[in-house]
Amino acid sequence: MQHETDVLAVGERFIVALNAADEAAVRTIYAPDARIWHNFDQRVQTVDQNIESMHYVHSRLRNLNYDVKSRIAIPGGFVQQHVLRGVLPSGEEFAMPACAICRVENGRITSLEEYLDTAQARPLFT
Repeated sequence: MQHETDVLAVGERFIVALNAADEAAVRTIYAPDARIWHNFDQRVQTVDQNIESMHYVHSRLRNLNYDVKSRIAIPGGFVQQHVLRGVLPSGEEFAMPACAICRVENGRITSLEEYLDTAQARPLFT
């Protein structure tokens, strides 16, 4: 059985790695066969595909920061509310609230389900 503080520590290490675009660290936090799902397309990403997305978002936002509003341990993982913040190439401030449900086994994220509003994500892709 996983201890609550261990699961929350995985979430903290994950956010630090995402903020830094630290691919090696992200890979050690995800289980090799982790499944990443988003509500907007309802498709499952592999770890490699998710890391490609991470690099894309970092290429579009300066001063990228996942601003964690809450992280709560649940049986088998954690739920996190955050706001992705940064500065767009136009100089505009970007802020996109999201929620992620992460399953954790043996100290690694085995699945991540992220919920966000695509209208708020649109500036990343224009």
